[in-house]
Amino acid sequence: MRLAVVSPFVDRQHGTERALAEVLGRLRGEPGWEIFLYAQNVEDLPLAEEGQEAASGCGNICWRRIPRLPGPHLVQFCGWLALNGLWRWWDSRVRGLRFDLTFSPGINCLRPDATIVHVNFHRLAELSRTEGRDESELSPGHLRRMHRRMYYWFLVALEKRIYADRKVALAAVSRRTAAFLETQFGRNDVRVIPDGVDLRQYSLAVRLSRRAASRADWKFSEDDFILLLIGNDWRVKGLPVLLKAVALCRDLPLRILVAGAGDAAPFEQFAARIGVGDQLHLAGPRADVRSLYAAADAYVSPTREDSFALPVLEAMACGLPVVTSAFAGVSELIKDGQDGFVLRDPADSRALAELLRQLHKDGELRRRIGENAARAAQDFTWEKHAEGTRDFLKRLAEKKYRPAAV
Repeated sequence: MRLAVVSPFVDRQHGTERALAEVLGRLRGEPGWEIFLYAQNVEDLPLAEEGQEAASGCGNICWRRIPRLPGPHLVQFCGWLALNGLWRWWDSRVRGLRFDLTFSPGINCLRPDATIVHVNFHRLAELSRTEGRDESELSPGHLRRMHRRMYYWFLVALEKRIYADRKVALAAVSRRTAAFLETQFGRNDVRVIPDGVDLRQYSLAVRLSRRAASRADWKFSEDDFILLLIGNDWRVKGLPVLLKAVALCRDLPLRILVAGAGDAAPFEQFAARIGVGDQLHLAGPRADVRSLYAAADAYVSPTREDSFALPVLEAMACGLPVVTSAFAGVSELIKDGQDGFVLRDPADSRALAELLRQLHKDGELRRRIGENAARAAQDFTWEKHAEGTRDFLKRLAEKKYRPAAV
């Protein structure tokens, strides 16, 4: 199987990119698989030496580096689409490489054979249209808001073109995303392949062994009750609602630890206005987030949209009690009140505040929920995710090259 994989980034700092890195790291050991990775940046993934092609059966990954254009995100993305298409055309027509399949995690090329859907841009576009109306104190400037809406509009148009095409095989990371694809595009043939977790790296034992050192690094006392949130686009992930909920619990020693990429200033200003500025700690992007889970007492993400929400599953594997919303795909893996908590309304800061009070007060509840969460996470590993992806691609290749009936 000669596979062209198209993704602008491959690393272990973001959900979609981490899932791809985990899959490729396992597929590279498959006898007879050749993987050509078309990407702008690759981190934490074994690659073939510069200029060395992936030899059949050796399991190498050959990185075809795609240049990155400067400019606003929309310009960069359009450049990415054009250039990765040009590089693949050159390899096919000039270098004579013939790929069995072109595989893309999300919208990264115009004519993929297979795509795993990690993001619902229709939903993100809907949320972007509320900017400036709700939580206006956190809305970006006018130009940034217009740029984001144009970017999402373009991606929604690509979703309509690619996902509605039945020549493109689709998989989704959750049943929620698969249901969206069926409702929006009539795709009742979508395979569900949930994300996974590395149970050797993320476990209750690992978290507890690192707890004291991690909390000391952040200068948290044992009385501090740490609420963790990891991800980009903090407005969508529910940080404003979490800040409001903490403001309703002023009598409790709650602190919010946030990791990810984002414009910190609006959230710091908003937190200061509602009286919780001293309780907000922004960590920025982290390659290794295990120390963050170790420092936390609960993971809280009242997200407004997330096709899966990988940090929730990682937190569960670490034995943390988790709070997410029904708008996260991972919520379908949680038994509400048994191994986690699912908010039906991610905007309900009062309901969240009551839940935070309950978690802070009841140590036995935290222990029970966390242990149940760790057990539930055992069923979702990267090995199973890679196995599902491997089977998905192999079946598609067999179907694509099956001789036509006479």
